[in-house]
Amino acid sequence: MAQIPDALQAAPDVYKLLMENDRVRVLDVRVKPGQKTKLHSHPDRVVYVLSDHRLKFTSADGQNKELELKTGQVLWIEAGEHTTENTGKTDARNLAVELKE
Repeated sequence: MAQIPDALQAAPDVYKLLMENDRVRVLDVRVKPGQKTKLHSHPDRVVYVLSDHRLKFTSADGQNKELELKTGQVLWIEAGEHTTENTGKTDARNLAVELKE
């Protein structure tokens, strides 16, 4: 079975590396309305929401979760694999800090 790529490999048009060291990786995340990523993985991470938007996450086993996110919201998200789809009418903008430990 093929390994699921990480976010930067699977969706370089969505995830941009801002900074990386031996403990964290910081990503600028931008998803346009209607845009959907390929299946990818993330380690545990903290996400800071930079704009109001709506995203649908579909896990590797096909389960869907739709979130309405608000500017300034902070989320803790455990490691996992998913696709991401912007189901709203505005650009989705987030800052993700992925943990390496």
